[in-house]
Amino acid sequence: MASGVNVADGVQQAYAKIKTGMKYRFLIFYIKDDKEIDVEKFGEREAQYDDFLNYLASLGPDKCRYGLYDFEYEHTFQGTSNTKMNKLVLMSWCPDTAKIKTKMLYSTSFNYLKQALEGIGKCIQATDMSEASYESVLEKCSASDRS
Repeated sequence: MASGVNVADGVQQAYAKIKTGMKYRFLIFYIKDDKEIDVEKFGEREAQYDDFLNYLASLGPDKCRYGLYDFEYEHTFQGTSNTKMNKLVLMSWCPDTAKIKTKMLYSTSFNYLKQALEGIGKCIQATDMSEASYESVLEKCSASDRS
């Protein structure tokens, strides 16, 4: 691996619980000791998107993370009423204010996490809250839905 970072075994187990078991609303991952991507936080099923964003904001301006969110939204298909949709959104959260070394480590390791988590609906790279906002993620998720 170019970054030298592995994906911990627990990541797959947590992913299965959000993907098939629908036990969690979101997961936050971090790179432990510059060597391994592991789960840092589990967001309960009742959690809202604001809870996910608030956790990322609470880390401070110099911390990078990955987040997986089971994003639910409504989409109107041509000739039908609103249909509930959901996509698993994998986000790379690297604030502009984080240290260059940290941003590089998270950036180069993102593909390894994506490859380990089959079935991701959308991948997003966010450097500030506007790119991570509900509206921005909704726009990116619904853009690939057929009308």
